Amino acid sequence: MTVSKVTMKSVVHNRFEKQRGAGLIEILITLFILAVGLLGVAALQFTGSFANKDAISRTQAEMVAAQVAERLRAAARPATVGDGMVVPNNYFTASNYNFSGLSCAGSSHPYRCFCLTRPAGIPNCEGQDCDEVQMAQYDGWALSCSAVQTNPQTTVSVSCDDNNNADIYSCSAGSRVAILLSWPVTSSGNQKYTLNTRCNTQDGDSNACVFKDITL
Repeated sequence: MTVSKVTMKSVVHNRFEKQRGAGLIEILITLFILAVGLLGVAALQFTGSFANKDAISRTQAEMVAAQVAERLRAAARPATVGDGMVVPNNYFTASNYNFSGLSCAGSSHPYRCFCLTRPAGIPNCEGQDCDEVQMAQYDGWALSCSAVQTNPQTTVSVSCDDNNNADIYSCSAGSRVAILLSWPVTSSGNQKYTLNTRCNTQDGDSNACVFKDITL
């Protein structure tokens, strides 16, 4: 019996001597698997950040497009030529939007530059009387501020498919008004966009957009 016990102790002792922990190969395989997993998580977060940015831009653009439509309906008045409602011509002046003609120093973000305080070139129509020209300029500035609040690259465009070029109105009664908010597409990795022709009128453009067509 004594010899048998000694033999068993010797076998167990030899087995533990051969297994002194994980080898270099096992460690390298573990690190490789961990690295692949971390790269996958990083890629997912990277792609998710672009998707979140685009979703925020689209949500804000939808809200601003609705605001533009409300401003146009509020500014509309009965036409003096023909029947129906018309919007003053200045609401279709491109220079009234996107801070055209305004300058700012000290900040690259247009909202901080032009919207925290009313620029000197914008009429004060808050609680004061403004004519149609001034009101169109003020509304264009206010709507542009709403557009760039979350995405500084968003632009506003208000145009009209005029059905009567012979009258005095840029957008005659019954014409279709097109409201367009667009911003450059940000893509990454496997993320692909199907670009809409309304958002990209020229070759080489790569924009996402929200558009709304209304008839007063």
